[in-house]
Amino acid sequence: MIENISLVTVYCLDQDKARDFYVEKLGFEPRVDTRMGEFRWVTIAHPNQPELEVTLMVPGPPLSPEAADFYRGQLEAGQMGGLGLKVSDCRKAYAELSAAGVTFLQEPSDRPYGVEAVMRDNTGNWLVLVEPKEFDPSSMG
Repeated sequence: MIENISLVTVYCLDQDKARDFYVEKLGFEPRVDTRMGEFRWVTIAHPNQPELEVTLMVPGPPLSPEAADFYRGQLEAGQMGGLGLKVSDCRKAYAELSAAGVTFLQEPSDRPYGVEAVMRDNTGNWLVLVEPKEFDPSSMG
């Protein structure tokens, strides 16, 4: 039976630049960088969650050419969803990442589920920082 989620995909336009952003700006660790023929497999993981690897994937096979074009267009327009990242202090993380040159689309805001800020990686994915708090999901209507 399934034990956990071990791999998620984040599409990017340049694997080197994406890997460097996640490692240098967000504190992830490089994991795998290998070639399988024409295909390049690049993964990163957060040191606090080493069992979950993030594949940094350039749109291409096994996607159809039309799907790959769609993903590239969404990335270029900054319209791709990415990851939700848990933080212990959203306002502090926002200040530190802003000072490091990370682009934010939304400053930290109070939400029923915690404090949230939205940033963009260097390839067009938006990432959500969340400082969670206890809440009743049924109260969100």
